[in-house]
Amino acid sequence: MSKLIMSTGNKAVAAAVKKADPLVVAAYPITPQTEIIETIADYVEAGEMNTKYIPVESEHSAMTACIGASITGSRVFTATSSHGLLYMHEMLHWAAGARLPIVMGQVNRTIAPGWNIWAEHSDALSQRDTGWLQVYVSTVQEAYDTTLMAFRIAEDNHVLLPVMINMDGFLLSHIMQPYEMTEPGDFIPPLDLPHKIDVNDPHGYGAMSPATIHYQFRFDMEKSMRASRKVIEETEAEFAKRFGRKYAPVEEYLCDDADVVIVAMGTLGKEAEVAADNLRKEGIKAGVMRIRWLRPFPLDMKIDGKELVVIDRDYSFGFGGVIAGEIQARYPQTKIAKIIAGIGGQEVTYEDIAEFVKTRKIGTEFWFGISKEEQ
Repeated sequence: MSKLIMSTGNKAVAAAVKKADPLVVAAYPITPQTEIIETIADYVEAGEMNTKYIPVESEHSAMTACIGASITGSRVFTATSSHGLLYMHEMLHWAAGARLPIVMGQVNRTIAPGWNIWAEHSDALSQRDTGWLQVYVSTVQEAYDTTLMAFRIAEDNHVLLPVMINMDGFLLSHIMQPYEMTEPGDFIPPLDLPHKIDVNDPHGYGAMSPATIHYQFRFDMEKSMRASRKVIEETEAEFAKRFGRKYAPVEEYLCDDADVVIVAMGTLGKEAEVAADNLRKEGIKAGVMRIRWLRPFPLDMKIDGKELVVIDRDYSFGFGGVIAGEIQARYPQTKIAKIIAGIGGQEVTYEDIAEFVKTRKIGTEFWFGISKEEQ
C-alpha cells in the first residue's frame, strides 16, 4: 500500500529512517540538516520509533556514539552537513575501518570562510577517501528511496561499509515535492553483524595492527568496495521489482544518440535534463549523465565517442573540478569541457547549462561568473 506525501527532502529522509527502524540515532544539529534529526526526535518522543535517540555535544561525538552502538550489532543512523562532517573526519575513518554499516544523511553545504549555508559538494568530496560509500540524490522521492536502500546495502555481509547519502542544501533539503511512501517490509533484512561485540559470546579484540598485516585490512576494505557494485545493482533491481522505481549508479537521459553529454550530480543533474530538451529543439544532440554513486566510482559510463561537459559544484585547489578529474583519470581518452558552477549556492539555471554546452571548449576549465580575462 503506497501513500503520496508532500515533503521536504529532509523530512523524507527522516521518514525513511523511521521505516528502517534503527536501534540508535546519535546526532548534533547543523543547518541545513537539522530538520532530519528534529523530525526523528519528534518520532521518538511520540513513541513512533523504538529508537534510542542520543543528543550529543558535537558531531565528532555523534559519530563516536554511532560507532559504539554499531559495533554491538545495532542498526544506526546519523545526519550532518558541512563543518559537522569535517568534525567527524577522524571517526569517519574509524567507522569504515571497523567495517560498521552506519548510514548517514549528509546535506551538502559549502565550507567557510566566508560563512555560507548554501549548496556545494566540497564537504562530502573532501571525505571521499575515508572508505564510505557515497551516493548523491536529486529529488525528494530519490532521497526517500535511497535511504531505504542504503541500510540494505551497508548491512550486506559482502559490503559492511558505511553509506553517506548526499543531497543539496536547501535546493533539495528544504524543497517541497511529492513522494510515494512505501512500506519496506522485509526489503531491509535484520542486521547480523558478524564481528559484533556480544557479552554472551565474548571474544578478544586486538587494538593494534602491525605493519605485517595492516595493509591486508585496507585491501579488504577495497575488496568490499568493489563487491558493493554488485550489491548496489542487485538492491536497486530488487527495489524496482517491488516498488516500481528504477535507479542506477549513473542515470542516463537522451544519451543513446547524443554527441555531447552533460555530466553532473545532485539537483544540477536534473536541471541539466531541461537544458538537454531545449538543446534538442535547437538541433544539438545533447544528453545527460547524472552520477549517483561516486563511491564506488562507476566503471561503465557509456561515453565513447562523446564530448562531455562536466559541471563540478566543488573544487580541488591546485587541481581542478573533482568530478571532471575523476572521469578523466578513469577514462583518459575522453574529451571534456570542465565547468565550475554552483559554488556556495550560486544560481545555475537550465539556460546557463545550455550555454555551457553551446560555448564549450574541450580541454579547458571555465568558472561560471568569472570574467574570461581573470581566467
